[in-house]
Amino acid sequence: MLTTTLNTLWSQLISGILDPLLTTLVFLIMLSLLVFVHELGHLWVGLRMGIKVEEFGIGFPPRALVLFERNGIKYTLNWLPLGGFVRFAGMDGEKDAVYSSGSLAAAPPWRKIPVMLAGPLMNFILAVVIFAVLFATTGIPTPTGRMEISNVFPNTPAAMAGFQPGDELVSLDGQPVTSEQVIRDVARKRLGSMIEAVVVRNGSELTLNVTPGPWTAPDGREFSAGFGFSYGPQVVNQPIHPLAAIGAGLMHSFELTGRMVMMLADLPAAIAGLFSPTPPPTGEPLGPVGIARATGEVIRQPDGFISFWSLTAVLSLNLFILNLLPIPALDGSHIIFALIEWVRGKKLPPEKEALVHTFGFMALMGLMLLLTVNDVINAVQGTPIFGR
Repeated sequence: MLTTTLNTLWSQLISGILDPLLTTLVFLIMLSLLVFVHELGHLWVGLRMGIKVEEFGIGFPPRALVLFERNGIKYTLNWLPLGGFVRFAGMDGEKDAVYSSGSLAAAPPWRKIPVMLAGPLMNFILAVVIFAVLFATTGIPTPTGRMEISNVFPNTPAAMAGFQPGDELVSLDGQPVTSEQVIRDVARKRLGSMIEAVVVRNGSELTLNVTPGPWTAPDGREFSAGFGFSYGPQVVNQPIHPLAAIGAGLMHSFELTGRMVMMLADLPAAIAGLFSPTPPPTGEPLGPVGIARATGEVIRQPDGFISFWSLTAVLSLNLFILNLLPIPALDGSHIIFALIEWVRGKKLPPEKEALVHTFGFMALMGLMLLLTVNDVINAVQGTPIFGR
């Protein structure tokens, strides 16, 4: 099978002596793809909206060379391999800064808004395409109705009882395990009492004796009642027709986007948790270093090739949502300003809009620095990204 062969070659590649270098390279490839596709959307729609484009750059400046020039647009190669950018020019000839599309203020709102929407929408389309290809080649994940253990934490009741990652939970204390709620209920009701747990391991049923009790996760979170393993619904991949895979990829992308939007309510608490000795239950937000470490953990998995593309699709959906938020310096704020201009019937003072974007950009850079420092601390402490 093609995917099995790719996963085998991938595992052999990343397990070699160049593992750290390859992890960095894979992360840069993923980041470049996400940013490049985003900027390509701005370019394509911008040209069709009649917006003058001066430069489309692969990578970020400083410039290495001009690849070619066509229809007045310079296509350049730049030294920093982090995606790309579009340099617009206003209808009156006023030029943009490399990292901003603010001078699109020269265009009317009905032209400006589609240009700003195009970048995030391209990230959504990229996610749909990746999921569709994965579903067409590997099948669509389908729950079996049972729960599977993904990680067993040290010095916990589960570790002492002999649970292992990959065990399929059949029953706890005689109750069939059909949902996460069953596990939580048994842990709470039978706290401190030894119970029987039936699992399937390598095709054979095993009975383990375990005593639910308090335990502490590697990141310091404490639980008053539980087993000390992470778990989730067991899934198997069901073959699907390539055309049906497109619809499945679209629906899966919509479903994940909905979940991510709902999780935005937890973002302030997650950021506040960076200043707390105990991480929030929803987990900590990741900066560039954290995402790079996540990439490294993903590609080391047995199905690392497939997992890498799944992570890329999820991050692309994150960029789709993030860029549509009304945060100064992001596409969403440009859309808001364009809508205000449309309603007012006249342009906002350019210096005031630029001031808002400048402060927004500074705030984003401050948050990015904070996340990076937290990522580095977690890396030094050896805190894993997944399986917390």
